[in-house]
Amino acid sequence: MPNSSSISEFLLLALADTRQLQLLHFWLLLGIYLAALLGNGLISTAVACHHRLHSPMDFFLLNLALLDLGCISTTLPKAMVNILHETRDISYAGCAAQVFFFLFLFSAEYCILTIMSYDRYVAICKPLHYGTLMDSRACATMAAAAWATGALFALLHTANTFSQPLCQGNAVDQFFCEIPQILKLSCSELDYLWEIGFIIVSVLAILGCFIFIVVSYVQIFRAVLRMPSEQGRHKAFSTCLPHLAVVSLFVTTDFLAYLKPSSISSTSLDLVVSFLYSVVPPTLNPLIYSMRNQELKDAVRKMMSWTNISRGRLLICLNK
Repeated sequence: MPNSSSISEFLLLALADTRQLQLLHFWLLLGIYLAALLGNGLISTAVACHHRLHSPMDFFLLNLALLDLGCISTTLPKAMVNILHETRDISYAGCAAQVFFFLFLFSAEYCILTIMSYDRYVAICKPLHYGTLMDSRACATMAAAAWATGALFALLHTANTFSQPLCQGNAVDQFFCEIPQILKLSCSELDYLWEIGFIIVSVLAILGCFIFIVVSYVQIFRAVLRMPSEQGRHKAFSTCLPHLAVVSLFVTTDFLAYLKPSSISSTSLDLVVSFLYSVVPPTLNPLIYSMRNQELKDAVRKMMSWTNISRGRLLICLNK
């Protein structure tokens, strides 16, 4: 059996057996990837360039869009390249990098979603203190803490996972490098249990963030229901519902991936679940946030109309 020192590459899961299905999967993944790039790219550009989108919530939305862009760019491009070249391989260093960056961006995104729930809580339950508690310095500090937490979390998990001896081959039953699949290749039960301990601590931390979000929204809904104005209640719900929908999508797909019973686990089911939590949220998040945010929709519309005007002027100049 090979050990970790002799493994120079891993073999990812082939998505299909026939070339026709492989190409179909390629075009499907390409369409999803382009949609995610377009949606998150438009939100990032609109928030960065539009002067009316400089509130704390918009700042955190910019961070969320950047994390979504990085998260989906960590997994899909390599899968698409492998389909085109009819290969399954990914280098040992490439696999470690994929694990690190995916965990880094994924955990940082969860921290940002938790901070966004705090932002909504302060805005609705403590509006008189909002300017003090959520000033630009506080927002930058919280965002930096989220990114740093994600980096530390990913570094610990990646270092522990790839320091283990691997003697169960090099085939990863997933379309990207994922820690549970790497752990199946481990030949050290002690190191395996150590990483399982890391995962349990991580799940407890995620659960703590989830409880914080739930408690925040309980307070928010209590405050909203006490509002005398129906218009005020509607506006408050409109600002909270997109974030709540994104959190629900994120947490549901994450729990499906890591808390599903092992008795129903299979390669095809693991593939579907991993696709749900790694690809669906980064693609749908821009759509969810833009549906109820009128200022964001107006900014994107103006940006796209300016692009069309610029393209038209360029064509006129070329024709002359």
